[in-house]
Amino acid sequence: MTQIREFIHGGDYNPEQWLDHPEIIAKDFAYFKKAHINTITIGIFSWAKLELSEGEYNFDWLDEVFDRAEQQDMHVILATPSGARPRWVAEKYSEVLRVDQNGQRHLFGERHNHCYTSPAYRQKVQNIDRKLAERYGQRKSLILWHVSNEFGGQCYCDLCQAAFRKWVQDKYQTLDNLNQAYWATFWSHTYTSWNQVVAPSPRGDENLLGLNLDWHRFVSEQTIDFFEAEAQVLREVTPNIKITTNFMGGNPDDEHVFFDLDYQKFAQHVDVISWDSYPSWRSDAKTTTALAMNTAVMNDVMRSYKHANYMIMESTPSQVNWHPINRPKAPGMHRMGVLQEISHGANAINYFQLHQSRGSSEMYDGAVIGHDLRDDTRVFKEVTKVGENLISLQPALNTTARQAKVAIVYDYDNMWALSDVRNYAGETIKYWRTIQEQYQYFWEHDIPVEFISTQDDLSVYQLVIDPMHFLMSRDFANQLNEYVAQGGVLVGSYISGQVDERYLAYLGGWLKPLHEVYGIEPIETDTLYPSQLVGVADENNQTQAHDYTTIMELDTAEVLARYTSDWYADSPAVTMNSFGKGTAYYVGARFDQKYLATFYEKIVTDLQLTSVMPIEKTTTAVHVNRREDDTQTYYFVQNFADEAATITIKTPVIDILTGKEISVGKHQMVAYDGLVLVKKN
Repeated sequence: MTQIREFIHGGDYNPEQWLDHPEIIAKDFAYFKKAHINTITIGIFSWAKLELSEGEYNFDWLDEVFDRAEQQDMHVILATPSGARPRWVAEKYSEVLRVDQNGQRHLFGERHNHCYTSPAYRQKVQNIDRKLAERYGQRKSLILWHVSNEFGGQCYCDLCQAAFRKWVQDKYQTLDNLNQAYWATFWSHTYTSWNQVVAPSPRGDENLLGLNLDWHRFVSEQTIDFFEAEAQVLREVTPNIKITTNFMGGNPDDEHVFFDLDYQKFAQHVDVISWDSYPSWRSDAKTTTALAMNTAVMNDVMRSYKHANYMIMESTPSQVNWHPINRPKAPGMHRMGVLQEISHGANAINYFQLHQSRGSSEMYDGAVIGHDLRDDTRVFKEVTKVGENLISLQPALNTTARQAKVAIVYDYDNMWALSDVRNYAGETIKYWRTIQEQYQYFWEHDIPVEFISTQDDLSVYQLVIDPMHFLMSRDFANQLNEYVAQGGVLVGSYISGQVDERYLAYLGGWLKPLHEVYGIEPIETDTLYPSQLVGVADENNQTQAHDYTTIMELDTAEVLARYTSDWYADSPAVTMNSFGKGTAYYVGARFDQKYLATFYEKIVTDLQLTSVMPIEKTTTAVHVNRREDDTQTYYFVQNFADEAATITIKTPVIDILTGKEISVGKHQMVAYDGLVLVKKN
């Protein structure tokens, strides 16, 4: 495998669409060189051109693509083609096509329309994967396997139902355990045979909350198992080539983490994290600064999965064709987004697509090379500029994002459970939005954050924020208790610790470890209508809570703020409790960003979480991120405002993107501008 000594700059390339136009392929490679494209990702949807019929292979065209890449010293990321099967597979093996919730089998079409359980599909995929690995595994340009593409979706066929039934039986062992876990005596839904276990469906059960939650878990694990069936072949034939698959998330309008699959578990099965980043820049839903913050969340999520640098596997140099409104990026925005991703730990910037498809559904999705086949367009020039910047950034390749001392907990089981909760208000649950709101203060003050699962080590963080942890295991409650007892600082919130892993309510009050650590007992949750507000006051401020307020009994905690209206006026709203060597805060209501900023400012000051930097800013639209190693710190300074902003340089620095020294004093950054600064020796 070629050792990678540069930032990856490339993307999805589909030369099989242009085999009857060899002059276009030749021109593409000339353009790649001009734009400093050093990597191509090939083969993602190429199965029909690789295996023309069962057992009839044609690799000649792919050989030529490898040859061309190697002649230009380019890297190759080779995909397995399982994301879209040829027609002959579906015609001969109908079991590979998915069945929907209503029991109807899909016709051939679209992509990702395959059953992850199907033995026939797994075998055909492994066959083509082995052929690819044996033929290209020793090519000097091959740096990474890209398994399938954007895993997702569900299948309800008989094979999947049988697999789910076995999964449930293996988990619960006895029908008594199953009936207890699902509280199946409700509505007389008691199971008397394992054959009665069926996936949730509008034709059957959708109100056994434990069943619904287990189906989410099964779908996630079955998808991972399918991935592993592919990875097994690749690891066997090419043990030195790393493996990834492209994760998703962060799409408009809420920039939500991907919901369908447990990426925290999936991440344990890939060698390197890669994801598809498509922020909706220039939308009217939020400002550029607000979207930059939400995009920062997603980048930090991806870095946190393995606490390591990651890859952007897909992005657009201009626009997409699947947002509600497909607006191209303004001049400078593409570079802005790239520098943001690099600053958070991305070591690769890849595009979908390098050459625009001439027809079909993605013919107007953005590309480096458009239908005009020109290399003097604005988009091409901006991609070229990014390529130049990545070359200038090469000294920072082996650096990592600054180690975070702040962590925010999020959990897939909890997220799935909250999405199905038959309480509170579906419109205002907004679990992921709540997490984004907890993150905002730290982003605005350039304090690194990681997003951790319930399996991560809490002790490496000074501050752990655990919002809306509705479904919480006893084990994790004990972890929180131990973390604070040993000196950690914890922030918890309303709607936490209500049900266990089976989706059964805890009996007898709050879990003892939570009661001890927070020093309170939550009694009720008032779910407010969107127009309703409840007054809250502390020593210095008055504000209003919205959506949710917790009525609680005080035990050992100190009251930081009280409600000032409604029937629970004068009762605690925000508390602080000393426990062991640490401190736990309980935020009993949902507040606006102004109050959260005041709340977190005191904690950040007490913990001394801010650090001295050579840049001073006057607006939160300017963000400073750091990548560093033992010898150097690189300060990524970006203006996410739609207008110019002023920064103050406090010590002489050099912008490594230009090689120019920037002197002490005030300097103006135009809209979307970015600098990468190192202190002058």
